[in-house]
Amino acid sequence: MKLVTTAASLALLHLTSRTVSAFIPRLSTTTRLASSIANNMSASDSTVIQPDVSSFMNSERPADTNDYIMQQTMIRVKDPVKSLDFYCNVLGFKLIHYSEFPQWKFNVYFVAPVEASKPTRQERWNHCMNTPGCESLHICAVSRVVSLLCIELTWNYGTENEEGMVYNTGNADTTGTADGNKVRGGFGHIGITVPNVYTACQRFHSLGVPFHKSPNSGGMKGLAFIKDPDGYLIEVLPQGEMIVEDVDCLGVASQGGEGYKDNSK
Repeated sequence: MKLVTTAASLALLHLTSRTVSAFIPRLSTTTRLASSIANNMSASDSTVIQPDVSSFMNSERPADTNDYIMQQTMIRVKDPVKSLDFYCNVLGFKLIHYSEFPQWKFNVYFVAPVEASKPTRQERWNHCMNTPGCESLHICAVSRVVSLLCIELTWNYGTENEEGMVYNTGNADTTGTADGNKVRGGFGHIGITVPNVYTACQRFHSLGVPFHKSPNSGGMKGLAFIKDPDGYLIEVLPQGEMIVEDVDCLGVASQGGEGYKDNSK
């Protein structure tokens, strides 16, 4: 199974109208959604004046930034071996470079969805620093956004020996807070796209990967959120149309659901 990471904010800038239409759920003949995403919006939500962001899609890129690369997202991890096992053996990434800094008591590991790592350290470093976050490729005459985002997994020595979760994931999380209350964090998730969300999630479930949202849970059908060993969310989206199946890997039926949930609260 070929997995492709998505950097949501960047990928949306490259989506064509054809691609956007793919995110409208297509129901099977045996499946009817109880309501559309639009019907989940409250009356007050529907009156919000939306900002005009079209200029950010159509304007020329500043010439001085033509060689800039969106190279990485960094997250802190408790146990590097467990995290590498998840990203490499569950999501299919490859460790493309790592650096150890014992004098400062931390290591960094860069993973990306590539076929193979480079043979020498210098080649691995060059590969890592030049792996783009999002590039537009033409495959089978269809313009598709293919993200090669590199994720930097940072391990601070000693965290692997601490009890329980160590890092706040940014999603209504109490980890690390002084008063034990949830934090309305800014970080949300990283994302991957797969040929079939339901097939991929069945595999994740068989591997014991915890789910935050299975494909049919909630009001937004056909997408899922899984958790890495530190609790960070990974969104699972289709590479084509948002097809909804009757029952997902957790046995959740496609009908019903509570609607969209803001994970930051």
